[in-house]
Amino acid sequence: MDLVIRGARVVDGTGGPSYTADVGVHEGRVAAVGRLSGGRETLDAHGLALAPGFVDMHAHSDLALLRDPDHSAKAAQGVTLEVLGQDGLSYAPVDDSTLAAVRAAVTGWNGPGDDIDFDWRTVGGYLDRLDHGFGGEGIAVNAAYLVPQGTVRALVLGWDDRPATPAELDRMRRLVADGLAQGAVGMSSGLTYTPGMYATGAELAELCRVVARYDGYYCPHHRSYGRGALAAYAEMTDLAREAGCALHLAHATMNFAENAGRAADLLALLDAALADGADITLDSYPYTPGCTTLAALLPGWAHEGGPDALLARLRDDDHAERIRHALETEGSDGCHGVPVDWSTVEISGVTDPAYAPYVGRRLDGWDTARRLLLGDRLGPTVLQHVGHEDNVRAIMRHRVHTGGSDGILQGAKPHPRAYGTFPHYLGHYVRELGLLTLEECVAHLAGRPAARLRLPDRGLVRVGYRADLVLFDPATVAAGATYERPRTPPTGIPHVLIDGRFVVRDGRRTPVLAGRSVRRTGHVPGWISRLR
Repeated sequence: MDLVIRGARVVDGTGGPSYTADVGVHEGRVAAVGRLSGGRETLDAHGLALAPGFVDMHAHSDLALLRDPDHSAKAAQGVTLEVLGQDGLSYAPVDDSTLAAVRAAVTGWNGPGDDIDFDWRTVGGYLDRLDHGFGGEGIAVNAAYLVPQGTVRALVLGWDDRPATPAELDRMRRLVADGLAQGAVGMSSGLTYTPGMYATGAELAELCRVVARYDGYYCPHHRSYGRGALAAYAEMTDLAREAGCALHLAHATMNFAENAGRAADLLALLDAALADGADITLDSYPYTPGCTTLAALLPGWAHEGGPDALLARLRDDDHAERIRHALETEGSDGCHGVPVDWSTVEISGVTDPAYAPYVGRRLDGWDTARRLLLGDRLGPTVLQHVGHEDNVRAIMRHRVHTGGSDGILQGAKPHPRAYGTFPHYLGHYVRELGLLTLEECVAHLAGRPAARLRLPDRGLVRVGYRADLVLFDPATVAAGATYERPRTPPTGIPHVLIDGRFVVRDGRRTPVLAGRSVRRTGHVPGWISRLR
């Protein structure tokens, strides 16, 4: 036995009662659970809970994992696996032109990427790059990938707001199939982001049929979290049932004044779909503000043609006035159909240091927003203070809920969810409020996500499973990250292991790079050959 962890309170990820046991680790897997004799190394875990490593079901570390070997933002939280490719926009599959446009569009999420060698163009190439990591040693934590539908649409149609032709739809289907065959676990969409929002329900259903045949799942950021939110959720559940596809609702919540206290309506919709046999899960972060790019709030028509076209419209006074009217009077689709309240929009990061004084400030109107968008070339990220704590609490208790940080690591003052989501669940919502038992919460953060990802050997403390493990003190675990100090590390998580190797030991990040890509496995259906 390489390692024996003695006397831990084992919270095994199933949601069942915890128990005290020794856990043995050998060659990267859990080798024994019970009363064990000595191993080559022993760790005294009395007073600590031992759980499966946490799965961040909604992460934006697509470039961070390639630029930051430390990546303590997630490793220190006990996260051992992140799901990338979120919200329909990421860096594969691409060609040179699409890559340049995507990089510009999501600069606020991941930075401009000038420090990254984009030496891949396919999903498989990106996953290979993650495996290679830093000097061939790997990356900080494991990573799975969703084929981003918006990127696929950009690759085939550009950034045009029009229906796909039959030939274009076939090409998109092939690209999604190729990504899944190369290891992606499903497909994401960002239906308040361009160009993903230009897709009709029929187009999305066709792509979801491809996902279903690979036993993947569809992960939409749907068309509205504000006015029309319930209808937007219903569109997704109907679409998934029509396509026969598993559905995972991204950062599921009900925001803006229109939806205060309406979580029960969402949960009733989901319960009805589940009772009808739909395969649905969701994720959420345990905070009320949202976080996105400032440009994302603008109406979809303003983005048509891509980032350069948007900047040209912002420079033109007549177009800028149309954008302002859509934002402040009509309620743009980018702002979920709700007229923007600038006092809720706080700048959390910029890419040009000249605009650093704006970070931490609420916007005072369109003129300032326009100046920032132009000067920082769509780079600003924002916190949008539009959530409701009662909705957050109700949704996290649902039986199909999982945890996702939606953590954007860019900016001088990022959302604390990037550094605090998982210990905040354990400390605030389990220990302090008692909304979930410890066993329930670990199932939400580990066992259930692994089941959604169809991972046969992760997410539980069980003999034969990967030794991706986290040890924490239930009495002290807490998020250190706050809105004022968002990069403060958590407390009460002394040890994290990936593949049986310590990536955090005694509360400190080790040099170990044990993370790799985690790829969808299984039979590739023969039908796909007809699309090639």
